[in-house]
Amino acid sequence: MPPTKSATLTEAELRLMDVLWQQGPSTVQQVLEALPKKSQLAYNSVLTTIRILEKKGYLRHIKDGRAHVYRPLVERAEATRSEIRHLASRFFKNSHEMLVLNILQEHGVDAEELDRLQKLLQETQPDGNPDGNKETE
Repeated sequence: MPPTKSATLTEAELRLMDVLWQQGPSTVQQVLEALPKKSQLAYNSVLTTIRILEKKGYLRHIKDGRAHVYRPLVERAEATRSEIRHLASRFFKNSHEMLVLNILQEHGVDAEELDRLQKLLQETQPDGNPDGNKETE
């Protein structure tokens, strides 16, 4: 039975997308040359992975002579948000709060990080209160 098609990026796909996000539209050969030497991927492996990314809707190609030039259709930030939503869905029953709490419990948070988080929470709430409740007088 063939593996099921994943909407998220595999490690190999992410490595290629990283190259394309960094250097912009590129041929398969240009992507291959930009990969770290330790990767040692074959041209056909890169081509196959790029075609998968195109089928998933992450890339589009234009023909430039005999070569195909691939460009990202999905920005890195959008892909990141999608991956986080997928992670929250799979492991935390769509609870972003549980995802964040898990990260904080696992890695802890120092005073400076806590201060940044509190400021971010205040900025995201329209009334300036991190809990979203309006103050009563």
